[in-house]
Amino acid sequence: MAGFLRRLVPKRFRKEGVVIPVVRLQGAIMSGGGQFRPMLNLANVAPVLEKAFSDKDAPAIAIAVNSPGGSPVQSRLIFTRIRELAREKQKKVLVFIEDVAASGGYMIALAGDEIIADPTSIVGSIGVVSGGFGFPELLKKIGVERRVYTAGENKVILDPFQPEKEKDIEYLKSLQLEIHEVFIAMVRERRAGKLKDDETVFSGLFWSGTRGLELGLVDSLGDMRQELKRRYGPKTRLQLVTAARSLFGRRVPGVSPISFDGVATGFAAGLVEAAEERALWGRYGL
Repeated sequence: MAGFLRRLVPKRFRKEGVVIPVVRLQGAIMSGGGQFRPMLNLANVAPVLEKAFSDKDAPAIAIAVNSPGGSPVQSRLIFTRIRELAREKQKKVLVFIEDVAASGGYMIALAGDEIIADPTSIVGSIGVVSGGFGFPELLKKIGVERRVYTAGENKVILDPFQPEKEKDIEYLKSLQLEIHEVFIAMVRERRAGKLKDDETVFSGLFWSGTRGLELGLVDSLGDMRQELKRRYGPKTRLQLVTAARSLFGRRVPGVSPISFDGVATGFAAGLVEAAEERALWGRYGL
């Protein structure tokens, strides 16, 4: 009852601490996903970000990042949305790195006006990687003839069932270099005046939070609760902002009809996504 009455009193007259909205961005960054396996992408996080930044009384937004990376497109889209909201709502953004903010995860972390990491966090991996498997001899061994018909000589570039071609590899690397340059430009802009002149920073290497501080990749070391209370007072409260829930209590970005075919297809796709996600985390020993 007391809590209800307290909420009826205008906020300016309440003797309460500052409330800081907290958004958790966790997982591999991939487009798609669904009800049973949500992915970290703009479609999933946009409603949560909008909700967090809509708090008019909050002096800042805290974002916890825990991601090994993934899609550079989705990473950049999330980064851009955070910065747009920060400018529109005139909010300071404090990013707190948990286990890892590497590759696309670090790209998202760049959206913070300040980046705070744990000494044992993994940060960096400013580079671009593409991976896959080749099966040029598999079809022959199992007696299957593959037939592909194209209009355009490069429509089957990097086909896993054909031997690698040098020109295909060179083309892929040229794309990687272009994306890498975009990533580097983002780091240089967002970390201007803080980044150390070290040739390894953009090499794709990753470091502990302690070393990341020395290189200028993060601003300080600490944890969210203690840091926010230090800045805004001991009565500061952290309010986790979450997505809307479905009828069964699952957080989902949207609602779509469910069919048995869709469930089966989603299950198969989920296995592939799970393998990709596991590989991303495994790269950092997590």
